[in-house]
Amino acid sequence: MKRYAHFLARPAAPYLIILFTVSLLSGLGLVMVLSASSVKSFEQNGTTYSIFLKQVLFLCIALILTNYASKIKIGIWEKLARISIPLSFVGLLLPQLPFIGREINGNKSWIGLGPFTLQPAEFAKLGLILFCASQLKRFDDRVAKNPQTQFTAWNLLAYILPGALLLTFLIMLGKDLGTALIVMAIAATMVFVGGTPIRHFTLVSILGGLFATAFIVTQPNRLHRFEAVLHPFDPQVYKFAGWQTAHSVMGLASGGLFGVGLGASRQKWGNLSEANTDFIFSVIGEELGLVGTILVLALFAALIYGIFRTALHTRDQFSRYACAGIGAWLLFQVTVNVASDIGIFPVVGVTLPFISYGGSSLIANFLGIAFVLNVLRQDPEVAQSIASRKSSRQSKVGKR
Repeated sequence: MKRYAHFLARPAAPYLIILFTVSLLSGLGLVMVLSASSVKSFEQNGTTYSIFLKQVLFLCIALILTNYASKIKIGIWEKLARISIPLSFVGLLLPQLPFIGREINGNKSWIGLGPFTLQPAEFAKLGLILFCASQLKRFDDRVAKNPQTQFTAWNLLAYILPGALLLTFLIMLGKDLGTALIVMAIAATMVFVGGTPIRHFTLVSILGGLFATAFIVTQPNRLHRFEAVLHPFDPQVYKFAGWQTAHSVMGLASGGLFGVGLGASRQKWGNLSEANTDFIFSVIGEELGLVGTILVLALFAALIYGIFRTALHTRDQFSRYACAGIGAWLLFQVTVNVASDIGIFPVVGVTLPFISYGGSSLIANFLGIAFVLNVLRQDPEVAQSIASRKSSRQSKVGKR
């Protein structure tokens, strides 16, 4: 225990934790995408590797972009934050245009790019985080310059809510309730970390809940999804909306403690739709068992810990707020995905970060991690620790 405590006390601990967990999650993601998509891939393309090879390509692109984005100056990120809402606005409008937008599973939130598709909403999440971080820093600077002026929570909300509501509205145009919920949760978190009193935060949360409820009750298929949480195996519910939840739960239950074996999932053979994306956690539970699912959750917990610790220790306000937003993004997305797969939350089509198939989500997740690594590299103690570790490795290699 002392050894672990000593490691966590090091300035470079969050950096190493983030690198380690993201590497393991991405590696596991490749393996599980290959396993979960093999049946679907063979049915559509005559080979079991087509979807897996696309994911390998997406991961390579993500790593290249991450390597670059983790080394650029924070000032460039701040400049990007100032135009993130206009860029997100244009990106979210494109799927609604004819000949450009593509509808998948009832959601018109995709852009067709030949054999590939792009989901702008995934990048809009990061854009919203950068925007909110920039706005919160502006608000803090304004308060510091005018200490005698009375600033209320509503002044702070005015800096954030217009941009968040605009993006939420555009996402809902594409009928993507899952992404809209994540965006609303991110905005609420940024309002909270910005220093909004609990009573005002509670009021905003209630209004957001009413806003989401209004979208749910106006669509019968969304109401069926909520009903499926309570009675997924009811014959009437199962026929319309309970199919996914029921087979997801059956897959997790049949995995037992150690699983049925890698590649041996039965549910992926047509019973579990979106096995390689939204329900990949169920395939993990079926093939790797309870041990596999707990390992995945432990890796996510360590990753989110590393991100929030970075947010707490950085001195730059923009970096602090942005890291907190990125940590909240991953926390909410993992929570919603896992809760949907185990049947305690309606199926809303949210992927599992770093593991589910999909280029847009994978690249966006890695760009968020790139920002956090960038912040850590700006810390002199972390930079010195990283440099000393590199020199130590080089000296060991030289001796060999």
